[in-house]
Amino acid sequence: MTVADLIIIGAGPGGYETALLAAAKGKSVILIESSRLGGTCLNEGCIPTKSLCRSAEILRDLKEAEGFGVRDLSFSFDFSAAMQRKDSVVAQLSSGVETVLANKLITIVKGEASFKDTSVILVDSQEYTAENIIIATGSHAFVPDIPGMDLPGVLTSKEILSLESMPDSLCVIGAGVIGLEFASIMNSFGCKVTVLEYCREILPRFDADIAKRLKQSLVRSGITIVNSAMVQSVSASGDGLSVLYELKGKTETVQADKVLAAIGRRANLNSMNFEEIGIELSPKGIKVDSNMQTNIPHIYAVGDITGGLMLAHEAVAQGRRALAHICGEEDRTDLGLVPAAVFTSPEAACVGLTEQQCADAGQECHCRKSFFRSNGKAVCLGQTDGFCKIVVSGKQGSDGKILGCHLFGPHSADLIQEITALISRGATLSDLDSVIHPHPTLSEIFIN
Repeated sequence: MTVADLIIIGAGPGGYETALLAAAKGKSVILIESSRLGGTCLNEGCIPTKSLCRSAEILRDLKEAEGFGVRDLSFSFDFSAAMQRKDSVVAQLSSGVETVLANKLITIVKGEASFKDTSVILVDSQEYTAENIIIATGSHAFVPDIPGMDLPGVLTSKEILSLESMPDSLCVIGAGVIGLEFASIMNSFGCKVTVLEYCREILPRFDADIAKRLKQSLVRSGITIVNSAMVQSVSASGDGLSVLYELKGKTETVQADKVLAAIGRRANLNSMNFEEIGIELSPKGIKVDSNMQTNIPHIYAVGDITGGLMLAHEAVAQGRRALAHICGEEDRTDLGLVPAAVFTSPEAACVGLTEQQCADAGQECHCRKSFFRSNGKAVCLGQTDGFCKIVVSGKQGSDGKILGCHLFGPHSADLIQEITALISRGATLSDLDSVIHPHPTLSEIFIN
């Protein structure tokens, strides 16, 4: 039996970042991974999609180049080349993860892990034990129980990243982050995209004003978005697929070459004997307390497996919290303050409370709004679509605490961090206004 100070099951961001931090603290770590180092984020999620986002961005810039004085520009788009670049980006970063994990205190074990008991982990009949165990086994794409979802041509976010050729048309089921990112990418590539969403608005977790304006922008770009659409079935139709859905009591259909199921993700709860050893589960994942402890004190869980926001940076922060508790240290990170972004064109991002959440909680608030069309840098970029909404405690005109920020427009995913930092320190609106922002920059959206 192999013994270490800490066993981490899963080498996604939450797993490998925690392993590195533990090793830096002098702890011996066994890091177990059944697939590729880096997890879903690096191999099948954040990184490959952002690579394709970049290809889409360059293609959009080329299409708009004449408006910036570029004449007689001739170009074509090679989908296969964009996919190859995506693969090379993933390979480069994967190699980097392998390099940083080449630490004498970290032992990497490849294989499927399961609990023999609360202290012993089995991998291919080999036994491993440690004083503390962190479960970071992630999640998988959810495929709803709808007739025809098992047909060839119905893809998840994993399979669509392996397409060898670009479809002429794509039907996306689900208008959350994953669905809209792929819709935006494929639309920029020249694919005809239709999005079907069960809810009344896109991005259900985002501020309603942001979701509404972003939808308008995406529709203007050529994406068809149908809300309140209840998908009934998928069937083969000629060389493609037919998606049957109900809208306001009427039956409608969408014809498409491919269908993307983007209805969210589910925690990987199978095959590890969680229930057999007594780990308490919720409908969304493993139950944990504020220190990421399960009901078995020496077993922790972080990341998607807990059923939270399912974001890589959240998993990393939770891993830090778990390790701090193991080491008897204080971790001051506010795990309830997690920024989120969707890399559409334009981008959208949010952190903290929405106006509606304040109303539901009976908390008085007011909002400051500003628009990218009035921002000098955005005008220079030719990217004026979007606005910023800052939620502040108290009555209109009062210097209340910043409670949340919601924006869509150029580089929203980068901009949101400034407000995240301010909220984490209890900053007020006057604190924000007292900070000098360079001009002309997109960050001036917060003070204009």
